[in-house]
Amino acid sequence: MTLTKTGIIRKVREEVRFKNKEKGPQLFLFPEMDCVLLNPKRAAEIVDHLFEIMKRTLAGGDDIFIRGFGKFRVQFKWSRPGRNPQTGETIILGSRRRVSFKTSPSLKEKLNGKRV
Repeated sequence: MTLTKTGIIRKVREEVRFKNKEKGPQLFLFPEMDCVLLNPKRAAEIVDHLFEIMKRTLAGGDDIFIRGFGKFRVQFKWSRPGRNPQTGETIILGSRRRVSFKTSPSLKEKLNGKRV
């Protein structure tokens, strides 16, 4: 199953908790009440801001490295000759930048299991 942006927002809302500043007597009996959950709007704002920061960084030509996850890298592709498959006509494909992703060794290990 594919994890979408909405799914990421839901996971952030479920798993991110902030310490409650107000201490009440019930906290001794129920320590899980010592936290505040994010509301859906705030969780969406956090995820949107994160993606915007990543987009600006990549658009500026910089790489993004996340330890334990991987590296997003901007690569430059030179213009090259191509062919229109319908007509067979030769055309020039313009130069462009593209984003590639390389997984970290720890993520590869987690995905593939330990190698013996």
